Amino acid sequence: QQVYATGLTCPDLVMFLHAAIRWAGVGYVVCLSSTDPSTQRDVPSFCEFLGHSLLETNLTQEQFIYRVKKAG
Repeated sequence: QQVYATGLTCPDLVMFLHAAIRWAGVGYVVCLSSTDPSTQRDVPSFCEFLGHSLLETNLTQEQFIYRVKKAG
């Protein structure tokens, strides 16, 4: 599942990520694309707090890309 949060800021984009994770099945991977630099702090904190795995973090063409695997 893909969450396009370009132009959004925290906490809105983390709420969209949370909703996507909630609807995903256990073990599914959700990909988040964002332009907000605060995601570098907020997405790892979100994953750690809720027990999800942050599989990948990338910066490409001014976008932050995260792959999050839903915990079981």
